Amino acid sequence: MKTILRYVRPYKAAAVLSFFLLLIELSVELFQPLLLARLIDEGLANNDLGLVVSLGLSMAGLALLSFGVGVLNCFFADHVGHSTGFDLRNEMYKRLQESSLEKLQGFPQSSLLTRLTNDITQVQNMIVMLLRFMLRSPLLLVGATIMAFVVNARMALILVVFIPFLLLILAWLMRKGMTYFGSLQQRIDAVNRVMKENLGGLRLVRVFGREQHEIKRFFMENEALQASALKAFRYTALTSPILLFLMNAAIVLMLWIGGAAVQNNEAQVGEVVAVVNYATRMTGALGVVGMLITLLARARTSASRIEEVLEGTEKENSGQYNVKDEGSIDVQFENVTFAYNESRVPALNNVTFHVKRGEQMAVLGATGAGKSSLFQLMLRLYEPASGQLLIDDSDARELNITSLRNQIGYVPQEAKLFSGTIRENVEWGLEGAETEEINKALETAQLGETVRALPEQEETLIGQNGVNLSGGQKQRVTIARALLRNPGLLLLDDSTSALDAETEAEFLGALEAYSCTSILVTQKLSTALKADKMLLLEHGEVIGFGTHEELYGESAFYRQLYQSQYGKEAAT
Repeated sequence: MKTILRYVRPYKAAAVLSFFLLLIELSVELFQPLLLARLIDEGLANNDLGLVVSLGLSMAGLALLSFGVGVLNCFFADHVGHSTGFDLRNEMYKRLQESSLEKLQGFPQSSLLTRLTNDITQVQNMIVMLLRFMLRSPLLLVGATIMAFVVNARMALILVVFIPFLLLILAWLMRKGMTYFGSLQQRIDAVNRVMKENLGGLRLVRVFGREQHEIKRFFMENEALQASALKAFRYTALTSPILLFLMNAAIVLMLWIGGAAVQNNEAQVGEVVAVVNYATRMTGALGVVGMLITLLARARTSASRIEEVLEGTEKENSGQYNVKDEGSIDVQFENVTFAYNESRVPALNNVTFHVKRGEQMAVLGATGAGKSSLFQLMLRLYEPASGQLLIDDSDARELNITSLRNQIGYVPQEAKLFSGTIRENVEWGLEGAETEEINKALETAQLGETVRALPEQEETLIGQNGVNLSGGQKQRVTIARALLRNPGLLLLDDSTSALDAETEAEFLGALEAYSCTSILVTQKLSTALKADKMLLLEHGEVIGFGTHEELYGESAFYRQLYQSQYGKEAAT
């Protein structure tokens, strides 16, 4: 909770003011039964109409004051809670954007989504309720007990006897609730995960006829969520009935003892009414405690989950030197070895190659050969375990990450588009780009003619993740996005797989107008042959690097691959 409290600190003044208003409201509330006792014992008992009217008006005025102060208390409590939630949500989202991918791998996407929304909402509500009710209930219990002693010590002793039992019950329920609410939040993560996977693959579900399977899978996770929720709320549901039962028992006992005291002239009717009034107010406060225990138990669990993200993520290590904008970039791997956190097997092992400025290199290899991992290192999404990655003869770790990435155009294997227009999706690569620049990028990506044929042209809206575009069109939008920044290094991760041979050839031809260095991962040997060099990968290791002629003469693997597609007679 210490981390969360740091985000409350900027609103300390509003929190203190809210607490001060709460004290005024409580003081007024605790003073009311005293006036009521006087009204009964001195006014009604003596038929003193003037005193009855005077005390009645005083009580009405105090009630109005309590109402006004309560409204202000709610206003400031809401301000503190919602402002803290706003700051937490922004800070967590910022951390997620800036954190290294290695650190983020420990948090599933569905869990991060729950923490960013549901968990922060739980903490936000806890802060509001803390300032409005959580402090009010214990203060009212203490204040009402003290005032009851002022009115009639003998009857007040009954409250003192019951309160310890109440506190023990509250502590036990709180501890139990904490255990089960942690499990509940994890179940919410699981339901979110299934929903995210299903909604992201609706077409695949329909094509394979897996609707019933997915319905069953969601039902099972939802059933587990229901069981976890029932288990958690079973304890908190007992809170209010138990507390109210004990307090009502105390009130009955006080009425019995108070009635006997009045008959024996040991107490006045007004005193009994006042003490019972205090007990009733305490009962009301305890009735809220059940809800507060549920909220606090969930909020503490949520706060821990939020702190895990805030404390478990860290900004990427960025060097101090900027990459010069010289039109193209020199890339060199020297004995680079790299493994992902969850794997002991290296994704890349002792990889060495050199791509000079303006050259085009094709990367060939089977699935899992380590092709995409090369790009992850060039983009500095991950760091090599050993060896050196040189960008323009400088160690990549010494380069400013923002400067480096601004010089790279990256097209991922899976086209990722956002809700909005075609223009907005392309402009995402370079904010504030001119229309001419966008059109040039679309033309180079072989999408210009298609866009011009649309009624709204580049202002045409596309659905989430481009659901109303074909696979090839989505790939070309992402290619245009990468080209828009006129990169010094263009990384194409099997990004022409959905293009037909003619469109791909036209794109690669148009790409020659750019002076950038380009590295293309491809499964098509015909595409690789157009490159200046080829890199062959197998199980993360380099098994060949050079031109077609060099590889054909030196690599048995490449020679067999080439002959299988073009025949022995087309060897050279």
